[in-house]
Amino acid sequence: MALLGNVVKKVLDLNQSLRGEGPSPAQAQRDALASLLSSAKSTAFGKFYDFEGVLQADDPIQAFRARVPLHTYASMHERWWSQQQQFPDITWPGQPEFYALSSGTTGSSSKRIPVTSDFLNSMRQVGMSVVQALPNYDLPESLFESEVLMLSSSADLKRHQNGHFEGEISGINISNFPGFYDVFYRPGKEIAKIDDWDQRVQAIAQEAPNWDIGAIAGIPSWVLLMLRKVMEMHGLNTIHELWPNLHVYASGGVAFETYRKDFEAITARPLVIMDTYLASEGFFAYTTHPGSMDMRLALDHGYYFEFIPFDERGVDETGQVLEQPEVFGIDQVELGQDYVLVVSSCAGAWRYLIGDTVKFTQMDPPHVVLTGRTKFFLNAVGSQLSEEKLDAGILKACNAQDASVSAYSVAALESEAGKHRHQWVIAVERGEVDPNAFAQSLDEALQESNKNYGVARNKALDAPAVTAISTDAYHEYLASTGKKGGQVKTPKVMTSEDMEGLLAFLA
Repeated sequence: MALLGNVVKKVLDLNQSLRGEGPSPAQAQRDALASLLSSAKSTAFGKFYDFEGVLQADDPIQAFRARVPLHTYASMHERWWSQQQQFPDITWPGQPEFYALSSGTTGSSSKRIPVTSDFLNSMRQVGMSVVQALPNYDLPESLFESEVLMLSSSADLKRHQNGHFEGEISGINISNFPGFYDVFYRPGKEIAKIDDWDQRVQAIAQEAPNWDIGAIAGIPSWVLLMLRKVMEMHGLNTIHELWPNLHVYASGGVAFETYRKDFEAITARPLVIMDTYLASEGFFAYTTHPGSMDMRLALDHGYYFEFIPFDERGVDETGQVLEQPEVFGIDQVELGQDYVLVVSSCAGAWRYLIGDTVKFTQMDPPHVVLTGRTKFFLNAVGSQLSEEKLDAGILKACNAQDASVSAYSVAALESEAGKHRHQWVIAVERGEVDPNAFAQSLDEALQESNKNYGVARNKALDAPAVTAISTDAYHEYLASTGKKGGQVKTPKVMTSEDMEGLLAFLA
């Protein structure tokens, strides 16, 4: 096996050294759009919006924007994707065999995103790009002999009455893994098909001693829960006592920094942390170098990206995209500016608003960080708090009390006097938290980082209130709403009604 690890590492090193620079980001995106339009020009969507004419235009990008409107899930589903469940060649050639159910941080959990064979192939290609970046890290050869534990949603897909299969995107990916993946993929398809989250984690913990795990992938909160279960069952102080070859953790779905200390507490040595941007709509970006959580955009993997500035040029005061926003291409964006991400893909999504915001940290090649969800924008009485600012405030308050918070939810509640306050519920992972002191630290951090919040606090926004609960209690709440396990992302910004429901559940 040592020889195998040496060979695999040398092949990856050679592959990386032979890779050319490739086209410029702008050219890569022009090529991606042309390929998408050419593939879909004979579909109902392509004929309706005259993709053939767009391809022949002097400026296909401008013609594409002029002819094809921006789409939300509601507009794509109502007119196109609902038809695609019954008829072929609607928004992409053929008919999707799979539909990804949104894991649901916002909106209805019944969202169905088409997953085509080209789309699955694209996601595997991006996954290979992540593997090809590993030579950039100082990793031992033993890593390339070990196994990868992917903590996904259930791979037990359900057949819809229209004939296709449904499940969350990670479960669909795993159910479509080629047979040779069985050599290194854990926990294996049999355990991955266990629908009940707690039973699946129990099965993982029981089998854990039989595996040699070198890398783990999954959402931080659920990975931590799983690792603690493994440690509890086998009486471990750190996870490295069982898996000494564990070197890499691929995070995704949420900001990692609020979980860093919790991972450090259960490991004997630091892990290489890689971030990934994998959503139901695609595998969009991945970390490529040590010492950074920035992610390289997948510009030549079947996606065409557009960017709407997350300010008065693109959104209103509630964070909703304007009717006629300014839209930029990859060659027009600026460093440090938040943008609403717009995607056209080989799944038959066209100028699709997936609800995420990103910020560019470098341009050649383009790297981004995920800064939040447009619906996680808290703007009661002008506070203008993005998810990135909310996360940073929580982290500073945690550091002030030497504690860690695994999840939080916040909502703006109105008092009888007509003023508002931010009601926070925090799930405490480690340490003791004084809710009043935590609220004060959080308030100070938000005022320091966001002048709009400071102005609001001096006018119609009262001091925040914090309710501290255990992570077990928070997981019980998620279970009561049907949102527990694997790839579920917790709802950070709630409506006032949802927050009152959470407080009632806790009471």
